[in-house]
Amino acid sequence: MPTLLHIDSSARRTSISRELGAAFADSWRAEHPDGNYIHRDVAADPIPFIDEGWTELCDRVLAHGSTDLDHLAELADTPAAAAAWAIAEPLLAEIRAADVVLIGTPMYNYSIPASLKAWLDQLTFPRMSLAPSRFVVVTARGGAYTPGAPKAAFDYQERYLRDFFAGHFAVHDTVFVNAELVNSRQDPVLAHLREKHDASYAAALDAARRLGKEY
Repeated sequence: MPTLLHIDSSARRTSISRELGAAFADSWRAEHPDGNYIHRDVAADPIPFIDEGWTELCDRVLAHGSTDLDHLAELADTPAAAAAWAIAEPLLAEIRAADVVLIGTPMYNYSIPASLKAWLDQLTFPRMSLAPSRFVVVTARGGAYTPGAPKAAFDYQERYLRDFFAGHFAVHDTVFVNAELVNSRQDPVLAHLREKHDASYAAALDAARRLGKEY
């Protein structure tokens, strides 16, 4: 029975990244009526930042050369490490159970929200692998960051997540669906780009729905 883990991270209760994520999730659930669907909103229910106990646990993992995620609990042998593991364990269990991981994220200041970074930090341990899970990221970006755009070099959202999943999770085929120029809805300076945003948004919705059926 397939499992979809859906992460939302926008600070807005109504947002384009949430709309795109819902479009994917609805299509996926229609294709998998008996599948498991897990939704976690890290903006509405924030994950604590990592603390010294988490660093102790990571040090123990490195010292023991452990890559078996099933035995991490055995290494949480100090009160601080055990407290850190109590936070990390359910998050890690969710993502390990998922066949598909769907992440909805806005671009904040050229990167990802702190709420999403906190979630990633808590469930990531040295030399782990989540392959062959499949990752899909749906995003909303205020400006334009496609190749050739003036600010393309400032895209530390897709670049960061793509590198993170490859480097930490051994997942090398993450698919991104980006809705661009979202700020043209509010910013008079970008109003002349509204049609380009509308086209990008429509294409992103179509892609999210299509991918939900394919995955």
